Parts: sequence; C-alpha cells; structure tokens
Amino acid sequence: MPIEATTNPFDSRTILGGIREWVELETPTEAPEQVNRLASLVADLYHDLPATVQRVAGTKGCGDHLVARSSWGRDAPGILVLSHLDTVHPIGFIKRLPFRIEGDSAFGPGIYDMKGGAYLAYHAFRQLCTGAERSPLGVTQLYVSDEEIGSPTSRALIEAEGSQAKYVLVTEPARDGGKIVTGRKGVGRFEVNIKGQPAHAGTRPEDGRSAIRELANVIATLESMNDLKRGITVNVGVVKGGTRPNVIAEEASAEVDLRVPTMADASDLVARILDVKSRTDGVSVTVTGELNRPPYEKGNAGAALFEHARHLAAEIGFDLVDTFTGGGSDGNFTAAHTATLDGLGVDGKGAHTHYEQLYISSIEPRARLLHRLYQTLR
Repeated sequence: MPIEATTNPFDSRTILGGIREWVELETPTEAPEQVNRLASLVADLYHDLPATVQRVAGTKGCGDHLVARSSWGRDAPGILVLSHLDTVHPIGFIKRLPFRIEGDSAFGPGIYDMKGGAYLAYHAFRQLCTGAERSPLGVTQLYVSDEEIGSPTSRALIEAEGSQAKYVLVTEPARDGGKIVTGRKGVGRFEVNIKGQPAHAGTRPEDGRSAIRELANVIATLESMNDLKRGITVNVGVVKGGTRPNVIAEEASAEVDLRVPTMADASDLVARILDVKSRTDGVSVTVTGELNRPPYEKGNAGAALFEHARHLAAEIGFDLVDTFTGGGSDGNFTAAHTATLDGLGVDGKGAHTHYEQLYISSIEPRARLLHRLYQTLR
C-alpha cells in the first residue's frame, strides 16, 4: 500500500500502514512464539522515545507482556493504557482474511479487536513525545498477551498497575458506530462434571444411571437462571458425554458462561450455579468455576472521565456517545477502584469473524482523542 508524504501527524493512511504490519503478524493467544514476535516489534518502537520498556515473561503457555513507561511523571499516579496483542484467529487465517482495503474499510485478522486500537495507543504516545511539552501525568502502556482467554496470566499485573493509576484508558474497539464503553457485564466461567453408572442399553438398562440424562436436568436448571430483562445470561456452550449409543453414559460434562451487570447479581448467580445438585440417585454432579471478570459499573469517577473525553471529542469534531456492553475486557479489572474509559480503539465491525474490519475514517479522530487525553488529564 503506497503511503504519500504528509505533514499531518495523524494521517490515517500512514497510521494504517503501521496497523497493517501488526495485523500481518498473526498472534493467536495459543501461539506464544508469535505473540512474542509482535511484542519484540512493539518494544523496538519505543527505543527512541523517552520511555522504558519492561518485558514480563509469559507463563502457562502464554506470551510475554510489555510495560512501557514514560520517563516523566513516575512519582505520582498517572495514566494507564490497556491493550492486548493476542487475537482469536488461528495461524493461517490471514489467507482467508488477508489485509485489504475496500472503500472506508480495512480488513484483517484482529484489525478491529484490537490491533487497530493498540497501535493507536502507541502512535498517540509517540506524537506526545515529539511535542514541546510533556503531559501533566506520566503514561504507562501495558500490552498483554492473553486477553482473549480471560487474561489469566496478566490479571495480577493489570490490577497492580491499575491500583497505582489515576486513570485507565482501554483501547478495545468502539461499539455501534463509534460509541465509547463506560460499563461492561461481569463474566463467569464454570465446568460441570457428572458421574453416572454405565450399563448395556439393550440388555440391562435398569442397571444404569445416565450422566447425559442428568446433564439435561442440569442444563434446564442453568437455563432457568436467565433473566434478559435484568441483563443476566447463563449459557451452556459446550457439552460432552458418553462413549457409544448402546451404552448408558457414565460421564458427561459441560462448560458454562455467565454474564451479570452488577456485583450483587454476580454474588447471587455464582452461588446458585456452584450449588447445582443432582436430581438422580447414584449420579453425582460437581460444579467448579468462578467470576472471571467482575462487572465494570459506571461510577462517578468513570462518568467524569467520560464527560472530559466527550468535550475533547467535540473539539476534534465528532460526537462521543457512551454505551454499556455485555462483553468483558481488561477494564473490568480496574473500573471498581480507578476511573476507567473503554472502547477507545478504532470503529469497525466483525470482531472474531471472517469479515473483521476497521473503518479508516475512524483512525484519525480516535488517535487524536487518545493524544488529547494524554495531554489534558490531570
């Protein structure tokens, strides 16, 4: 893609060239060597800036995390910017979804969720560093490698950095035409394991206790917990069980996803799910799991941060509207104690799909908004 010379530091085509380089380096969470290749590329981009980069070694099969800190503002709480380098798309998906431009859309694996936003965070920081004046607050940029699987190895790092920050900015993609996120549901994950008694389904069915039949009871119980009016969803997304059609199933299992809007709902639903019991003599039901991400509720500090961003967006020339969404992010880990603003990445559509895309027209205004947030937050 040819890039024309420009004096605009937020030229969308120039920025898109950088995003493209990140997108074409595929980084599924389960390929830590690939994630680490991108982490090395990102770390190199900071070497000529007034910043230090700490590389935190990955664990449990995940890639490394990067912490880039401005050389100024380290003696007081500052701005934490949360981004992730991993994607859901497997290696080779770029053959199905190669980087390409069609009108206002640029396509590619992870370009919307969230390599576009992660690159904007870096680009806005670079422009801040080239200015004559430093921002009032120090800026720390955290790039993690495991957000798409719930941030199991980065959560402690996110929470530690978030507890020391005055503001948290999350570069997850915008929603519904550019809306910013000021609230997210909490996310719980659970596993159900059922043990029954096997028997020959034809000659001695009375000797058996079907784990699959009991799983059906459990699914009905879990599904009854859904309350769409309150924003509560309980989804049995994966089920397994049995060995052969002529054998009463001895074992069955399920994986369950929970979404809740408030901590009160979380406390109630987590306890109810963990307390699910067997209805059948001779069959055991064991449920394990927990709340993976706490709800991100819009408090006073978050509301004030949004209003500040809304005024900045108006100065840049666009309307900023906030929204609540069911998907979780790393902002869920910080919102309870630190003013958090999410959805600051690019606008687009098709996250996690074969048509994932960002809108090129969103690049410049969203990059400028991040830059102005860096410049003005006190």
